[in-house]
Amino acid sequence: MKENLLSKIQSVEDLRKLSVQELPQLCEELRQFIIEQTAKHPGHLGSSLGVIELTVAIHYVFDTPNDKLIWDVGHQAYCHKILTGRKDQFSTNRRYGGISGFPRREESEFDAFGTGHSSTSISAALGMAVAAKMDGNMKRNHIAVIGDGAIGGGMAFEAMNQAPYRDVNMLVILNDNKISIDQSTGAMSKYLLSITASPAYNRLKSRMWNFFTFRTNHPNRVTNFFSKMGNSVKGWLFGGSNWFQSLGYRYFGPADGHDVIYMVKMLKGLKSLPGLKLFHVLTVKGKGLEVAEQNQTQYHAPGQFDPETGLIIKTDVGKQPPKYQDVFGNTILEFAREDEKVVGITPAMATGCSLTIMDKVFPNRVFDVGIAEQHAVTFSAGLATEGYIPFCNIYSSFLQRGYDQVIHDVALQKLPVIFCIDRAGLVGEDGSTHQGAFDLAFLRCIPDLVITSPLNEHELRNLMLTAYQNAKNHGLPFVIRYPRGRGVLTDWHNEPQVLPIGKGRMLREGEKVLVLTLGPLGNSVTHVIEKLQHEDIRPAHFDVRFLKPLDDRALEELANQYSVWVTVEDGTEKGGLFSEISEFLDCRDEKSYASTKRPHLMHVALPDQFITHGDIPNLYKEVGFDEVSIEKVIRDAWKKTL
Repeated sequence: MKENLLSKIQSVEDLRKLSVQELPQLCEELRQFIIEQTAKHPGHLGSSLGVIELTVAIHYVFDTPNDKLIWDVGHQAYCHKILTGRKDQFSTNRRYGGISGFPRREESEFDAFGTGHSSTSISAALGMAVAAKMDGNMKRNHIAVIGDGAIGGGMAFEAMNQAPYRDVNMLVILNDNKISIDQSTGAMSKYLLSITASPAYNRLKSRMWNFFTFRTNHPNRVTNFFSKMGNSVKGWLFGGSNWFQSLGYRYFGPADGHDVIYMVKMLKGLKSLPGLKLFHVLTVKGKGLEVAEQNQTQYHAPGQFDPETGLIIKTDVGKQPPKYQDVFGNTILEFAREDEKVVGITPAMATGCSLTIMDKVFPNRVFDVGIAEQHAVTFSAGLATEGYIPFCNIYSSFLQRGYDQVIHDVALQKLPVIFCIDRAGLVGEDGSTHQGAFDLAFLRCIPDLVITSPLNEHELRNLMLTAYQNAKNHGLPFVIRYPRGRGVLTDWHNEPQVLPIGKGRMLREGEKVLVLTLGPLGNSVTHVIEKLQHEDIRPAHFDVRFLKPLDDRALEELANQYSVWVTVEDGTEKGGLFSEISEFLDCRDEKSYASTKRPHLMHVALPDQFITHGDIPNLYKEVGFDEVSIEKVIRDAWKKTL
């Protein structure tokens, strides 16, 4: 029986004590460890299984953390975390109080750069490499591992474009687990790849370069001729021209990313080669778990599953409310059946946001534009100019990346794009990089936006119809934000109604205290107020419904009736509903006709800090969103009236 190698690994120093021949066994043990852990404690499975050999080889060859390793996106870094001193903590991955599911600088010196969103690694690595050059440290290596999906993001292109002009020591590893940029040609390709990465070959190439440039290091007609000839030969052998070489990268690949011994050999050669390089490796997402290899989208983050069979564990919990995402998907399909101008747009989140429901029926009217939020927004704006009705579905934290486009390309031109902001509020285990905390604040200051959030599934359908009719009538851009996960209604399929834009509604009359809510947290407030009725505490409940435009007329009347107001929202306390109501009351105080004293204002909102990862119940307790915390705030508000 073979000795367990993983049990001896507590750090990369332990890894480097192994022989190269032992690495395949270690990779299989790592693979099984990740499968067993994520089966019990769900996380990003497929991408992490796909880079085990690559991760082992990188840490085996390079002097991390002195050499800088940046992952893009960070959910493929599970093996990296296990090898860098966090194996014993890995059972806490993504759990409240445990380690993050993404690289975090404050968590480990091996996490050179925090990465939760995509397409950032090359920019960060280039910044580090330029800093090293300015410090006179040209020996330090900088490795950016980027997936084939992430390299399609605009930011990655921008960094790729700049890097060849900076004369830095940097290696970009393209983890290609879906598409093939170049075709491998078998043994000959592997042989040529080994030759071009070898120290002997590159010493010879350097000598020839020095000879033909007369040691000036400046290219001339002779060196340009040989360079073009080399690129032509590679293009002929590998089935086409190489875009990376055209940009100025020394390109190596494609190579089998699951042959760890070969990966070590290649990386040793690339490590000894100074300058800018791109290493193209082919991997399989979900490698080693057959069901994950065959269902890569489903097993990206599958939840709990049987580690032996890979089958996802489903629990029978009876009839449940639908996910807000599925309500969106089914509702847009209803609109699309009635109007051929309805189109759906998403940046690489078609399954997550349920646009796949419409895609199955109208594939030519659903556009997954890849990891390109900026493009998604402006592409939607272009469609709107031609009379189409675009529902642009973007996760809240990802819309941050398209902010300029929302302002410049949509709002400024008053184009009726309908933004369906998914994953608004706290999302849980993905943590601070993914919490949908800021959209209310960063959108509220933009002129000519309608901003709204539904209380429940009926309201989501009503607001989608309202936005659709608004777009048909060439109205303003429209924002609907809703959370991740299930709603509150089992009979969710109502006949949607058009709502008056900018009008809230009173959900419960009361006295003394007015609770103003925006979005699904209003359901928790409803439960709390019902409970308090038994104690003769009778606050009123007003569903603001529209953050912008605000229902000023109704609020003016309510200011004359209730002396204490409490705002409740699942956004930041700075910039959202609390700020909006504060500003409303400030303006009211300035008006001569304000007939009553300004109401005392209290709030429930996300604190002015980044919110960590963990399960929603624990996070809600931490930030005061649980019903116990909300009840305490309302009780305190009631006491102020006594």
